[in-house]
Amino acid sequence: MQTARAQQPIAAAAVSLIAWIFCVAAFLPPLSKYTLSSLPLTILAGVGIAVFLIVHLIFIGLSAQRLGRSPALWVIVCLCLFPIASIVGLILFEWFSEQEKQAGA
Repeated sequence: MQTARAQQPIAAAAVSLIAWIFCVAAFLPPLSKYTLSSLPLTILAGVGIAVFLIVHLIFIGLSAQRLGRSPALWVIVCLCLFPIASIVGLILFEWFSEQEKQAGA
């Protein structure tokens, strides 16, 4: 039943991770010439990277707390191994929650 309480922050963490990826993609070669030629777009993408990273970490901590785990540990692990740990963690969480739903039914 704890996983049901953590579904909403996990979904929000996934959305913030996707938004962070889009902001980082603005600085990659196909889009970098457009991003770097416009100062407002550069500032917007940079601020988006910072904001979405912080929001993602907040939702990871909130979901860890709702699952009865140490929020500080999960946030530190997520930050040190970002973004790979976040992607793998979100995939594993969804996989284990589906396993739990099937076992409960």
